[in-house]
Amino acid sequence: MLDEVEITKLIVENYMKDLMEYADLDVAIVGAGPSGLTAAYYLATAKKKVAIFDRRLSIGGGMWGGGMMFNKIVVQEDAKHILDDFSINYERFGDYYVADSVHSVTSLAYHATKEGAKIFNLIGAEDVIIKNNRVSGLVINWSVIGELPIDPLSIYAKYVIDATGHESEVIKTLVRKNNIKLNTPTGSIEGEHSMDADTAESVIVDNVKEVYPGIFVTGMAANAVFGSPRMGPIFGGMLLSGKKVADEIIRRLS
Repeated sequence: MLDEVEITKLIVENYMKDLMEYADLDVAIVGAGPSGLTAAYYLATAKKKVAIFDRRLSIGGGMWGGGMMFNKIVVQEDAKHILDDFSINYERFGDYYVADSVHSVTSLAYHATKEGAKIFNLIGAEDVIIKNNRVSGLVINWSVIGELPIDPLSIYAKYVIDATGHESEVIKTLVRKNNIKLNTPTGSIEGEHSMDADTAESVIVDNVKEVYPGIFVTGMAANAVFGSPRMGPIFGGMLLSGKKVADEIIRRLS
């Protein structure tokens, strides 16, 4: 016979065990979109302790919807090897590879978590921890509490990655609340430009940088912070940027 209270206890006890285990990390990623999931996978395969925090119920960012809710995505030749790393099925059309967006998201999430990355959904980062002029962790809270005056909790991380997409939410909070300059041309957030897929894809990997000690940007957050265009439903640059930020942090941690 099923015991409802025993089920409740198992959920609460095991969730709290995870939360305590991942309160001190090598890398904390905010945003479980394609670049965040990709970064988490490569970090986890290198045996780094990594967790993703995403304020939404579902993960995958904008990749779920493909282009205008046509759930197909396009990846160019340069990023094909990442599709292969995640065992994502695709069809080739000249220089482009077309994949099912739902299959792509679930493959990214499966491989990242299988390697040991932890995903906490419904938890957002409302602030960062700064110690000795360096980002040293996140201030987290349930995303569903709305405007309730609920105090947050904190986690430590050697590095933080802002993978929150167009909004670059973590960097915006960092700049708004602290008298700092970013590692950008103006020292501030440059702002995302209108669509130019060719330019956007060519610069997104170059924009993956440590913009302030302890915090990196990747994916569309990188293009937004460095004032580059958006690219639409071609995802090669997103995947490549996730791998680049992982490779750079792995190099530093090693």
